[in-house]
Formats: sequence, structure tokens, C-alpha cells
Amino acid sequence: MLQQSSAMLTPTMDAFNASDGVRLAFRIDDFTDPWRHQGDPVLMLHAAMGRYRRWYAWIPIVARQVPTISLELRGHGSSEIPDESKPFSLERLVQDARELMDHLGVPRAHVAGLSAGGYVGQRLAIESPERVASLALFASTPGLRGTQAADWPARIAKVGIENFVRATAADRFGADVSPDLVNWFCRQVGANDPAWIGKFVTHMASRDWTDDLPRIFCPTLIVAPGHEPIGENSTYDMMARQTPRAELVVFEGMPHNIGDAAPERCAAELVRFLMSQA
Repeated sequence: MLQQSSAMLTPTMDAFNASDGVRLAFRIDDFTDPWRHQGDPVLMLHAAMGRYRRWYAWIPIVARQVPTISLELRGHGSSEIPDESKPFSLERLVQDARELMDHLGVPRAHVAGLSAGGYVGQRLAIESPERVASLALFASTPGLRGTQAADWPARIAKVGIENFVRATAADRFGADVSPDLVNWFCRQVGANDPAWIGKFVTHMASRDWTDDLPRIFCPTLIVAPGHEPIGENSTYDMMARQTPRAELVVFEGMPHNIGDAAPERCAAELVRFLMSQA
């Protein structure tokens, strides 16, 4: 059994005010057996340009075993876009995650992060290790510095988000992916605010905390796309070596967006990993 949590979580879509006044949306899902002791919940952190709805295939699988808390990162989904008086930083996103846990009375959670959501998870595990029971990273490296992402804000400003992601779909999905999935993904992503996404990506493209990976002491699952066009495949091997309690799983031949192209497989890996913490 996973460790008993002191929090009682009721399924809901709700919001709370972060300490700087920004309204942040979150969703709780719990399909576990009502008579079974619940362990620490899973805090789900989506990718850049994502939102809760992108977990549509994950949540029924994961929340059947462990209660899930899905935070919509500031500026994404139903969360408020901060005004110019509130500086953006990865540290602020980490603080948002801590404050959501405090708001819900959750002292500790398993953390699952997809791409940039994993950046938040990594930094949370580094800065507040007592809050992270385990860490699961999907296509998530220690920052984006030195990758092609540095060029994305200029391209987004020129053609818009939806056209940009359609033009880069081959970097995100394999050739055998459903065109309907790609169209849905592009429409979802295209609903984001271009200026906010430009700010988000620009900041992430300036960050690299490789030297801090040895400070992640919790059990860590690293799920890597086997054909990573956004960064380097070797980065995931390096992460597994540098992170003390890491397990590396590679989805051979798959590009960056494994969470969208293979959601059931990702969710199954997450559940397997969580159950191994019993």
C-alpha cells in the first residue's frame, strides 16, 4: 500500500488564489475503491501550452489506483494569465505547486510531469524534497537551454501558435499517429495566449539545472522518447546517471509528445512505478 495521506480529496474542478493573487485552476479525480486506504495523491503537471483536458486518457487509468490532482499552470487552460506586474519564472511555477498542495492540505505527493511540467516537478523535488514522495518525468529534461526551443517564440509571433505547432507536428508525433489527434492537439494548443507562451518558452530556454540533478533523492522514473528531435536523446541517459534513484524507460522510435501519442502506455508506466513504491 502507498503511504496513507492525511488529506481527504473530493473530485471537483476548482480554483484558488496563489499568494500573488493569480487565480489558478485545478482538478481532482479519484476513482479508487472507497474502502481502500489512499496513499499520497499524484500531482499532475502538464506540458507547456497544455491544460487539464490533455490528461483525458491518463486520468481514468491513474486515478483508478491513486487520487490525482491536476494543476493548470498559470497562463494555461482556465488559470489566469498574470499581468505584466507579476514576473514569470520557473520558481514561481514551483511555488504555485506548493501553494496548491497547502491549499488542499496535502503535505506530500507523488509528482508526475510532462515535458515542461516535469521542469516544475524536478525543481520542486530539488527545493522541497519533503513534499515529493516520488517523481515521474515524461519527455522532460533539466531545462531547454541549448535546444531548438529558443527559436520558437519568434516563430510563434510570426505565424501564431496553431500554425506553428502544425508546422512542427513531425517533431511531436510519429508518422502513424491519427490525423484527428494532431488536429485536436493543434486546436487545443492554439487556444493559448501567444504572448504568454512566448514568455514561458523564452524563460525555459534559458534554464539548465543539470548540476542539481544529484539533489533529487526521491525515487524517480524517467520516460524518454527514443527519437527526441527537440533536444538530445543522450540527455535522458545523463539524467539517469546523475539522479541517484532513477529508473530510465525508453519508448523506442517515438518523438517528443509521448504523453499525447501514447497516453495509455504512459499512464500504465506511471501506475507501475507508483505501485512499486509500496
